[in-house]
Amino acid sequence: MRKLIIAEKPSVGRDIARVLGATQKGDGYLYNDSYIVSWAFGHLVTLCEPGEVDERYTKWRMQDLPMLPETIPLKVIPSGKKQFDVLKMMLNSPKIDSVICATDSAREGELIFRYIYQMSGSTKPVERLWISSMTDAAIKAGFAALKPSSAYDALYDSAKCRSLADWLVGMNASRAFTLRYNVRLSVGRVQTPTLNLIVRRDREIEAFVPEDYWTLKASFGDYEGFWFDPSKEKDEPESSQEKTAARRDTRIADKATADRIKKEVLKQLGTIIESTTKRNHTPPPQLFDLTSLQREANSKLGFSAEKTLNTAQELYEKHKLITYPRTDSRYLSDDLRPKVKRILEQLPQPYADFVRMPGVKTELFSKRYYDNTKISDHHAIIPTEKRTDINNLPEPAKSLYDMIVRRFIAVHCPDYEYDSAKIITQVGEHHFRSTGSMPVNEGWKALYANDKNASKEKEAPLPPLKKGDTRTVQGVTVKAEKTKPPKPHNDASLLNLMENAGRDIEDESLREQMKDSGLGTPATRAATIERLIDVGYARRAGKTIVSTQKGRNLIDVVPEEISSAATTGKWERALAKMAGYSEDAERTVRVDKFLGSIGRFATFLVSAAQTGTANVQFEPEAYNAKKKRTKAK
Repeated sequence: MRKLIIAEKPSVGRDIARVLGATQKGDGYLYNDSYIVSWAFGHLVTLCEPGEVDERYTKWRMQDLPMLPETIPLKVIPSGKKQFDVLKMMLNSPKIDSVICATDSAREGELIFRYIYQMSGSTKPVERLWISSMTDAAIKAGFAALKPSSAYDALYDSAKCRSLADWLVGMNASRAFTLRYNVRLSVGRVQTPTLNLIVRRDREIEAFVPEDYWTLKASFGDYEGFWFDPSKEKDEPESSQEKTAARRDTRIADKATADRIKKEVLKQLGTIIESTTKRNHTPPPQLFDLTSLQREANSKLGFSAEKTLNTAQELYEKHKLITYPRTDSRYLSDDLRPKVKRILEQLPQPYADFVRMPGVKTELFSKRYYDNTKISDHHAIIPTEKRTDINNLPEPAKSLYDMIVRRFIAVHCPDYEYDSAKIITQVGEHHFRSTGSMPVNEGWKALYANDKNASKEKEAPLPPLKKGDTRTVQGVTVKAEKTKPPKPHNDASLLNLMENAGRDIEDESLREQMKDSGLGTPATRAATIERLIDVGYARRAGKTIVSTQKGRNLIDVVPEEISSAATTGKWERALAKMAGYSEDAERTVRVDKFLGSIGRFATFLVSAAQTGTANVQFEPEAYNAKKKRTKAK
């Protein structure tokens, strides 16, 4: 008798088979005397289309909406039928005594396996392999710690509810708004509020009216200072990164006033009324989760969110150099400390030299990096024990791996220390502010000394002045400026808003409820962005992402409840909570309650489409029930 192992994709299956010594080849599987290792191709089984659930739904008719079937059957994806048949045969074979689920250790991986298992009709006992890296050691350790599949039933509930919610909302809303406006429209619980973020920013930019203002800079010989209004200084944020010249309290509303101030201070004696120096400590940044890695790679490497995800997956699966990338945690668990120390000590060049820098600690006990309560399915992304010559990696894997390793080393480095100086010079009734900084200890920033994209304090140090010292204004420069509109979204800014959806909600209680939720999950956000582009709601303009007219029209016709981040954020929070329940009765109540609310929402969306405004005109398109989009002539 053998155990059947089902991985999520062939490459993972082959790695597991190699570790277990299953080297004999079959049609769609590998085996030895103890194991048969097979695989899916991602999703092999999915929910049926509406017409497959009920024949009357084959035609798109408003009177048939909303579609709220009691059950939605599963079907095999046509392109995966051959491999599914292989799995089904083995799942029901008398030569197999039990099954091991080895799909990705996350919500979607659980769904992939459970749908295959359910569709096969198998009743064999199942265990779960849960690993965070694809190294041989991690795979062996995972097999030594298998758990009953029932330990992950709550995770499956969450995955199934996500799948059903997308069907109920997407199928009903897409059909309803397509029929109402006679143009193929795709509406979804994640993609529509994400589109709204893009549309809202674009409209803010278009509505922006620049305002003229002037700044005034005085030279005191050995330093310079910007004129500012002391009554407005308290309203400015405290930030060492903010340039004095860009602050609102330095703005002069009209040129005549700026010229008058220039005349009043030129060649006049100024007195230092404040001179302070402060020692500042900037701790290393936190480790990466997927979303923060995507943002950083977009900002520094120009990678799209999708490119970062695909590259990270390659580093995880093919090269086995990083831990599981589709994580939403930036923390490590306490039991990883010995392993982390070993990884640090085994890093190849050029990283080994960084580990030997003064002040680097191979063991940490800070809650900033180690916190068991901040880990759900997987810990932060870190390198694995596997050594490699980074120069042998292809681009972009080389660049992304370098980014992950440097961040990993950085958290073990001392704080960056610098002295920030501030001088206020009074000339008559006018005040001038001067700021400067001087690095004291590079700390973790030494890792980025040659990084042209790394943020650096660029202010020159100020002379050693004390309160009461005087200087003469030797020159004055008046500069005309204009207020700038918000910047268009790019992958990084959009990911940030998706991750922090709802943070700008005025209702304090609702905002607090949503602090741990967002639009989609780290694993799906990149696909959502690409989906908006694929269906013609948005497009890339260089490094930015902007909305199309079709995308704007859609936001204008759908109700706020589906375009609001608040609605989807609350659902994601509910799904995350659902994955944590252990009591069967409590889980059942939560599932029924969640799906009941989704059904009511789908009904509301259909009603909103039926009574929607006719003022918005879409460019005509032809569509049919098979959802093929063609441009109308």
